[in-house]
Amino acid sequence: MKKTDQSKHNICISKIKRSTIKPYDDFQWAKFYEDNHSFFNAYPDISIQLNGEELLICSTIINSDNYSILTTQKLITLENGILESGFIIHAKNELYGNFKGYGNEKYTFGKIILENGKTMKYFIETGKASMIMISGVKTLIQIT
Repeated sequence: MKKTDQSKHNICISKIKRSTIKPYDDFQWAKFYEDNHSFFNAYPDISIQLNGEELLICSTIINSDNYSILTTQKLITLENGILESGFIIHAKNELYGNFKGYGNEKYTFGKIILENGKTMKYFIETGKASMIMISGVKTLIQIT
């Protein structure tokens, strides 16, 4: 049975909350979203197109030219102004990079393999915040 966008959102947000150390709002770049309005209120300059019932799950937004956003249907990454987007359905996790932040790196890249075989990167804030994007992406891939 196919899950609804609302169901995927609820499952991913619950997993993020179970995997991430509180307080959730202490992180510099990584955030998760209870609803779409909280994203658009926080980032009015970021324009993304959502399909039908698609919901925002989480993001790592470093600046207006470098960010990754996970929705219930796709992963969007803008790196140095270059936009990539891919649907999560039938994607596979590749790796999570140096998400613990060894060497004081503030962010790293995770990678997924899309259904068409293309590898796509996404930003992960290192340290405790890393579990927001890692849990969101991993969980969505598992349930899609």
